Amino acid sequence: MRQLQPRSQLRLCSGAGQQKRIPRNPAFGDALLREGIDTMLARDVDAGKAILRDYIKATVGFEKLGEATGTPAKSLIRMLGPRGNPQAPNLFGIIGYLQKQAGVELHVARGPG
Repeated sequence: MRQLQPRSQLRLCSGAGQQKRIPRNPAFGDALLREGIDTMLARDVDAGKAILRDYIKATVGFEKLGEATGTPAKSLIRMLGPRGNPQAPNLFGIIGYLQKQAGVELHVARGPG
């Protein structure tokens, strides 16, 4: 499993820029995956979904993700869209598959304070 870079080193750019950067820099992709999940956990679900949507487009794609999770690609796109509201089993299935594909394992830990 790869080590994830600290969040302070993550420099987000536009969705198109991320899609070009991830194949060249797997550590950036790993950090982007973590940032999407962390953002959701911080209760900014819409921003977290947008980050995950960009990450998916740049890595596995919605078709492959749909095959792996048993959810149609169009449903996944809607779930992670601005008005989407993914149910926990679907979201955990997506995150689990993305972690496996990236070769990383993310854990929830108590933060400072």
